[in-house]
Amino acid sequence: MQKREKMTLTTKVVIGMVAGIVTGLVINMAGLNAPQSFTHLYIVDGLFHVVGTMFITALKMLVVPLVLFSLISGVLGIGDIGQLGKVGAKAFVLYLLTTALAIALGITVAVFSGVGEGAHLTTTAAFAAKEAPPLSQVLIDIIPGNIVDAMAEGKMLQIIFFSILLGISILMTGEKAKPLVAGIEIMNEVMMHMVNIIMAVAPYAVFALIAKAIAGLGLDLLMNLAGYVIVLVTALLLHLYGTLMVIFKLFTGLDVRMLLRKLRDVQVFAFSTSSSNATIPVTLRTVTERLGVDNSVASFTVPFGATINMDGTAIMQGVATVFIANAYGVDLGFSGYLTVIMMSVLASIGTAGVPGVGLIMLSMVFTQVGLPVEGIGLILGVDRLLDMIRTAVNVSGDAVVSVVVGKSERKFDPAIYSDPEAGILTEEELHIDETVEEELAEVVEALEHDRGKS
Repeated sequence: MQKREKMTLTTKVVIGMVAGIVTGLVINMAGLNAPQSFTHLYIVDGLFHVVGTMFITALKMLVVPLVLFSLISGVLGIGDIGQLGKVGAKAFVLYLLTTALAIALGITVAVFSGVGEGAHLTTTAAFAAKEAPPLSQVLIDIIPGNIVDAMAEGKMLQIIFFSILLGISILMTGEKAKPLVAGIEIMNEVMMHMVNIIMAVAPYAVFALIAKAIAGLGLDLLMNLAGYVIVLVTALLLHLYGTLMVIFKLFTGLDVRMLLRKLRDVQVFAFSTSSSNATIPVTLRTVTERLGVDNSVASFTVPFGATINMDGTAIMQGVATVFIANAYGVDLGFSGYLTVIMMSVLASIGTAGVPGVGLIMLSMVFTQVGLPVEGIGLILGVDRLLDMIRTAVNVSGDAVVSVVVGKSERKFDPAIYSDPEAGILTEEELHIDETVEEELAEVVEALEHDRGKS
């Protein structure tokens, strides 16, 4: 009798997402999500909210220790400080390039579509603008005044700076640091196992997150701003399947279809959480174990990209700027659009990869080019759903740049990349070996016995 193949995590997650969309639409269209109703209180804002929030919190819990140990391990793996600088420089240039291309694409698509023209819209919704920090302050903020505070607040650039500095210092210590190096490698492996454990419950969490979002949004808001939504989604898809894939093929020569196939997990997670930072554990695991990029490169490019790579957000800024300008009858001209591109690229550096950050960045851009910031109120209703899509584009860009840099630095395994089964999470990986369990128990017992003697 032929053994039945077990369903992969990717399949389970996709099923969870589709089921969540259907469930959310049924709840919304049937009017079951009315305020104070049983479904709203105990299902949507109850069960779905609790399960989804617990999952996102669990992912965020892993981000700081995972980035810390993985990046230190990556620095130790590279060994050559000069090569580390090359990896950083390549990643930085590529991230800024893709962000600039993304917003240019967004503006171009929006201008040619004429989205918002003749609308003469007005809004009473308010949105508080945030002044863009000067570049000097962005550079100063890279160095943490207190690394514990930086870790507690999830300031990724500061954590990256500290991790690299610590890794270099360990290398300089030499032979004496061997036990510490071994401990960091072990902790890095332990963190990856923690990622696997959290990912095992992902299909149910994805279902809850999507169902809650769709139940609240429904289709009405999308219909009211259909033109804006269609143009933005079109630009996002053009960038994901056009710009990024051209860059990937041009710099690596690898099969694009295999990349897209292996990125599905990351994209679904990003879509569900709307947070590049929360998706770091999943992205890092996919880039190393599914795409074949060495940890010495991926441990830097992935968290770095989650912080400064905002392709999807940049596209939103381009489309939203044109939409609001047309709706209010403001002619920005070529110089205005050029300012938008430059502002968006600069604003993406050091901006946290968390839900809703695109609106904060957009307020900076609007202030700079003289558009009414309250115009953001027009798109607030649909931003939550669109934020999910653009985050999926953001993390896809992180993975593309990671593979490009890894291959250029010869820190890439083509055999892993070409193997469609490589890195697929199985139930065996979540199994605890009974023999190992007994051996560890004996070690702990021996340590306790020795402590009792002393």
